[in-house]
Amino acid sequence: MKRIVCLLFALMLLYGCAESAPIGTVATEEEMTDVSEFDTEGMSPVTADMLNDGEYQVKVDSSSAMFKVVGCALTVNGGQMSVRLYMKSKAYTYMYPGTALNASRTPQNELVQLKEDDAGMYFELPVDALDSPYICAALSDRKQAWYPRTLIFRSDSLPLEAFRAGSLVTAESLGLADGIYECEAVLEGKGRTTVQSPVLVTVNGNDLTARIVFSTAKIDYIIVNNEKYTPVSAEGGAAFDIPVSVFDQKIAVTVDSTAIKPATEVAYSITFFSGTLSPTGGGVTGQ
Repeated sequence: MKRIVCLLFALMLLYGCAESAPIGTVATEEEMTDVSEFDTEGMSPVTADMLNDGEYQVKVDSSSAMFKVVGCALTVNGGQMSVRLYMKSKAYTYMYPGTALNASRTPQNELVQLKEDDAGMYFELPVDALDSPYICAALSDRKQAWYPRTLIFRSDSLPLEAFRAGSLVTAESLGLADGIYECEAVLEGKGRTTVQSPVLVTVNGNDLTARIVFSTAKIDYIIVNNEKYTPVSAEGGAAFDIPVSVFDQKIAVTVDSTAIKPATEVAYSITFFSGTLSPTGGGVTGQ
C-alpha cells in the first residue's frame, strides 16, 4: 500500500512539472515567410473607456494568411476588453499575448489554450486597445513551434452605438451649421482605386452626406454601414452619395469593382478629416 501511495505521489509531481514546463520552440526565420507588415499610419487606439459595455462582432486583420480567423467576439465590461478569436481549424493549439520568445519560456498552464463552444474553436485573449497592433504568438500543433503574429481589431467594424457619447467626432460635436463644406478624405485598402479629395460634404441638421468620386468608373456599387449604394454619376469616375457618421475615424467601405472579372467586392476604409472642413460658400446657414 505504501508503494502505491508513493507511486501516485510521484506521478502527481511528474504531471505537475509537465504542466508547468514551457512547450514549443520559436519558429525559424525561414519558417516565417508568410508574415506581412501593417500600415498603421493615421490610426488612433480605441480603448475600453471609449466604448459602452456589451458584446460586439469585430473584424480582425492578421499579419499572416496562415492564421485563419473566421470570427471575433469583443466583450467590453467595466473598463476591460477581451476577445474570443474563432479559428478555422485546430492548426494552432495555444496562444500567448506577447512575443514568440516569451511564449516559448512560459509554463504551459499559463498559456491560452484553444477551446470550443457552440460557435466553434476559439482563443480568449485580453485586449488593451482596438486599432493598435496586437503582438501575440501562436503554437503550431504540427511543428510545435511558436509563430509571431500581429493582429489589429478594427473599430470601424463596430456599430456607432458601441461608442460612448463624446468619444466620436460628429457633426453634432463639431456644432456644424447647415450647408456645404469641403473636407479632405483618404481611401485605404488593398485595391488600387482612390477617391478625389477634397470631397463635398452636405450638412443638414445632424445628417451628413459626402459625394465621393472614385478614380475609376468601373464600380457598380459600394456598401457602407450594411447599406448598398449605386452611382449617382459615372462622369470622371464613379460618384456616390454616402452618409458620414463620424470624422477622424476609419469607416468601412466595400467596393464592388467591375474592373475585375468576375466583379469582386474589395474591402476599403475611408476617413474624413474634421480639421480640414471649410465652407464652400454653398449656402452655410446658422443653426
